[in-house]
Amino acid sequence: MSMLTPPGMGGQYRITGGKYPRMRPPRRRGRLVAAVLASVAALGLIGWGTLQLIDVFTGSGKKSEADGGRAECPVAKASAAPARAALPAPRAITVNVYNATTRSGLAKATADELKKRGFRIGDVGNAPKEFDKKVKGSGVLLGPAAALNTSLPVLATQLAGAEPRTEAGRKGADLDLIIGDRFGGLTQRAAADQALARLSEPKRATAASPKGC
Repeated sequence: MSMLTPPGMGGQYRITGGKYPRMRPPRRRGRLVAAVLASVAALGLIGWGTLQLIDVFTGSGKKSEADGGRAECPVAKASAAPARAALPAPRAITVNVYNATTRSGLAKATADELKKRGFRIGDVGNAPKEFDKKVKGSGVLLGPAAALNTSLPVLATQLAGAEPRTEAGRKGADLDLIIGDRFGGLTQRAAADQALARLSEPKRATAASPKGC
């Protein structure tokens, strides 16, 4: 023990300083630094945990490393709908052309044009009494029930606005094209060919993307 140490202090304090002696406990810098580092680490962990909770509750989903952290959205896939039954070609359809208007020559001219487009022609003449001068639209397409989703749609591509009908108990597969008052000619051949091509194309359905993508 130094002669300068006050009695009873047991070396717990030491004399420091120059001109005026002062007493203070020894510095503990190591413990102070460790406490600061521990506090910084704890704050970092708390901040990281908060961000993770935000991601969970806002539904931001998984992140892709390849796209710079943007949320990944599932790619919408187009799936082909079941193909419809094969439609008959115009050459396999026989059409009877009847004129229900007061204008003469329409039945023959229309039949000649349908023949050029590949249809087979049956009877040509004036419309039966139940239709004569009673068709106000461009025309009526009449056929058996079996033709509703087969030959009738094919013939309908040739006359825009025509009304397709089926007749119960009708024999045979022939169709009737009955010309009405608003008839202005068959659909332009290029447009009719495009409509006919679309009939055979399978429709494609696209799955919707999740909301927010």
